[in-house]
Amino acid sequence: MLEQYTLVFQTLTIIFLIFAFSTFATEVLDRTYDISLMMNRRNFPDDFVFGFTSSAGQYEGAAFEDGRGPSIWDKFAHEYPDKIADGSNGDVAIDFYHRYKTDVGILKDIGLDAFRFSISWSRILPYGKISGGVNDQGIKFYNNLIDELLAAGIRPFVTLDHWDIPQALEDEYHSLLSDQFVADFVDYSNICFKEFGDRVKHWITLNEPATFSSGGYADGSLAPGRCSSWLNCSEGNSATEPYLVTHHHLLAHAAVVKLYRDKYQGNQKGEIGITLGCHWMEPLTDKQEDIEAAQRGVDFALGWFMDPLVYGHYPQTMRDLVGDRLPKFSSQESEMLKGSFDFIGINYYTSNYATVGPKSDPDRLSYLTDSQITITYERDGIPIGPAAASSWLRIYPKGLWELLLYVKNKYGDPTIYITENGMDQVNNATIPLEEALDDDMRIDFYYSHLLYLQKAIADGVKVKGFFGWTFMDCYEWSGGYTVRFGINFVDYNDNLKRYPKMSALWFKKFLE
Repeated sequence: MLEQYTLVFQTLTIIFLIFAFSTFATEVLDRTYDISLMMNRRNFPDDFVFGFTSSAGQYEGAAFEDGRGPSIWDKFAHEYPDKIADGSNGDVAIDFYHRYKTDVGILKDIGLDAFRFSISWSRILPYGKISGGVNDQGIKFYNNLIDELLAAGIRPFVTLDHWDIPQALEDEYHSLLSDQFVADFVDYSNICFKEFGDRVKHWITLNEPATFSSGGYADGSLAPGRCSSWLNCSEGNSATEPYLVTHHHLLAHAAVVKLYRDKYQGNQKGEIGITLGCHWMEPLTDKQEDIEAAQRGVDFALGWFMDPLVYGHYPQTMRDLVGDRLPKFSSQESEMLKGSFDFIGINYYTSNYATVGPKSDPDRLSYLTDSQITITYERDGIPIGPAAASSWLRIYPKGLWELLLYVKNKYGDPTIYITENGMDQVNNATIPLEEALDDDMRIDFYYSHLLYLQKAIADGVKVKGFFGWTFMDCYEWSGGYTVRFGINFVDYNDNLKRYPKMSALWFKKFLE
């Protein structure tokens, strides 16, 4: 009998060590649905927040209802359907605007602590500016949504700008290409703080602004669809506009944080930050030139924003390679930028290999090539990780841990929330519903990433919460409805009915 107890104890010890050393766990465990249940929220700090993320342009629909003005994405999707994978738009999206009560009920049933959503600027200010009038019906919708979330015990995390800038500002002065954007963003944010800040305690100014600058102004794949003529855009300059847009984004962010801290934070007791996205970069080889290439890749994505927010200037690599095309901050702007966050949101999906690339063609300068790196998904024919549906997404959980340690060590150990993390599968309308709901690959994805997140916390990274992308299948920008990121299935062919996938059931068990 003693030998049996000893054997059981040894077995339990081995299991414990596997979980403790999560670097190896994702490689050695057979992560079936049942085994995944062995990890749960008790493996994380008591005050750790679990939630899921959405955005107005991808969820709400009701694009032309109740006084909402058009956004740049409304115009982009309607005028350039060839740039959307299925030629679709977000006019209806998944109709969250009319179904939010039902959807909040689903959030509550899963047991989530928080829900991250964005406010549609043009639903609050249809013409982008206060002078054009405030839309009371827009204020009412977000008040109702916030109250519904709080009644369900769910904390609202609110993003002020998630890529859907009012088209009126684009028409008037090309929005982010002008420094006028800063004052208008401050005015809009002021309304949000005033109307919702008594209940919203977590504010995010911008979502993935580097992706917005690159896709919207370097290659034209995202709204407003600007790039150089040699990249087949009707207007734009890929060599200068991405940098100017980011410059104004940073100044707008800092101005809004100053407004919140000076006028609202003392009474409302909330916190404010920014969400940045970054693909982690692994050097293709151990050669110094590839190590430096990987560093440039991170600098041109994450450092583009984090260096100004922490140090008050752009990364040295960008200053060296971009030169006079990179705007400069005044000493006053630099001081306002430094420390202008209470937390940093990190969106992590994938990692790449980076190797040294060709020098920029002086006749075709672009943000896309200024970093002088070449990206690949394979090393010696072996992929960095399994492929998801989107061509850019390879599953590499270790990259999350590496990215978090990098941010901790390089940028003064900030408080971090993982504000997006997820993977997509192809929207295949020919398979039975039962098969579409069976997303074991997504369960495996979240399980392995949460293991590496545990490891990062154990290594001292101050991560306070995790938000998956996304709660429901939805409109995926230029991907349209061709891919599904949600843990809940939306039936686009049957009145947008919602069905929980296996991953939703897994999260419910995880959170119990």
